[in-house]
Amino acid sequence: MTSLAVIFILMFCATWNDARQEGTSKRGVILVDLKKVLEQFIKRDGVEVKEDPKDPLSLVILVPEGLMQFKVGDDQIPESGARFLGSFMPILAKATIKFKDDINSIVVEGHADTSGKDKDNLPLSQRRSMSVVMKSLGVLEGNERDIFLILLSASGRGSVDPYLDNGVVNMDKSRRVVFKIRIRSFEQRGKEIVENIKGEPKQ
Repeated sequence: MTSLAVIFILMFCATWNDARQEGTSKRGVILVDLKKVLEQFIKRDGVEVKEDPKDPLSLVILVPEGLMQFKVGDDQIPESGARFLGSFMPILAKATIKFKDDINSIVVEGHADTSGKDKDNLPLSQRRSMSVVMKSLGVLEGNERDIFLILLSASGRGSVDPYLDNGVVNMDKSRRVVFKIRIRSFEQRGKEIVENIKGEPKQ
């Protein structure tokens, strides 16, 4: 019995270490791939794809100024934003579904400027992000749409994270939408490792 326990611990430590090393580099791998696949949008439209400085497991896709800016108090996607999503989302979907086993979620964050009150800005930003989610799903088909139905979600951030230009709030840029791709955590990988070793079904 003791020998089995020792073997289990050694197997767990080895596989956990492998998963941790893999998780550490996976974000970098996905980042490089996304920059390559989205190169046309980066060069032509000014899309930014970068690591999230606030989260070591997240990548951020910043939609360029002017495309997804909402009018004050409005949750309707501007015409330029609708055109952008129509061409951008199919490419993003193809780029991310090959990493579907490594991606935990793709969150569309809606942001409002600081001109209103929190009780208005929070639901407004939630509606904005949901508008983008629905439009994004609407331009996808087949397997890509099925996978994004699982990965994609909306989050309204209100005015808690305004866009700053040299420390000064930029009201226009603050009314924005951000795509945040979150890599699966070490804890999630570790739980699956234990389940696989023990032969337990996933919950």
